[in-house]
Amino acid sequence: MTPETARPFIDIHPPVAEALAAGRPVVALESTIITHGMPYPDNGAMAAKVERIIMDGGAVPATIAVIDGRIKIGLSDAERESLAMTSDAMKLSRADIGFAVAQKRTGGTTVAATMIAAHIAGIKVFATGGIGGVHKGAEKSFDISADLDELARTPVIVVSAGAKAILDIEKTLEVLETRGVPVVGYGCETMPAFWSRQSRFRAPLTLHAPQDIAQFHRTRQALGLDGGILIANPVPQNDEIPADEMAGYIGAAQKAAETQNVTGKAVTPFLLGKILEITGGRSLKTNIALVENNARLAAEIAKAL
Repeated sequence: MTPETARPFIDIHPPVAEALAAGRPVVALESTIITHGMPYPDNGAMAAKVERIIMDGGAVPATIAVIDGRIKIGLSDAERESLAMTSDAMKLSRADIGFAVAQKRTGGTTVAATMIAAHIAGIKVFATGGIGGVHKGAEKSFDISADLDELARTPVIVVSAGAKAILDIEKTLEVLETRGVPVVGYGCETMPAFWSRQSRFRAPLTLHAPQDIAQFHRTRQALGLDGGILIANPVPQNDEIPADEMAGYIGAAQKAAETQNVTGKAVTPFLLGKILEITGGRSLKTNIALVENNARLAAEIAKAL
């Protein structure tokens, strides 16, 4: 149920509203991957295909974004395509989603903002690419994504390919543990690293079936445990870029960011764009493959719930 105080600011796409009212499975999708994660027209094509994958999986997709100050829970085809072509969209997290609504701005929702909107609408499962986390050098910059606090606060299952590999995965896992966020490797005992199936770090927990993830979520709810669950789902083997190879690309991109003094919210889009350039587009193909893989699993979890 949408809280009464939020209702005036929210538009729920009719197919999503009908599914929620009937208790059918719904999967939330973020929109910064559209506005800041991929170039046009790849972003629009990717978003449309991911929605189709969720529908083919027996669930209803709900891409979340802010458009002209309205929080959209699910987009029409025209809205999604228009968002893909928008060049000045804000990148919205917990700190600024209210600002975008108040000022009638347009923006893509990060993991944190998407979780907030999904929870308000009653959506329990959310598929993304990779979460934000602790940036390398955070001991000096204090650059830590709000996604981690949101996972500790908001009861949504987030299906990802782990933290983005441009981040400090070890420190990200430490912060998640401190915040009490369960991190579950799906069918794996080693954490994936976004473009790569394996990092150097063990997955804290492992489950092998969507039904087990659903039961874990229900149990945590029954025990009154706050926050969400992070599912780390490795990219398919045929689509991965091995971690050792990616390390070189990431290092070159980070050096470029330092040289150009890129900071704050601009860091992640800059690094992703630079890696896309260095790999000649290969990283984008892997990125799309892992998002599609996460969408399939999210639909299965939503059905199990």
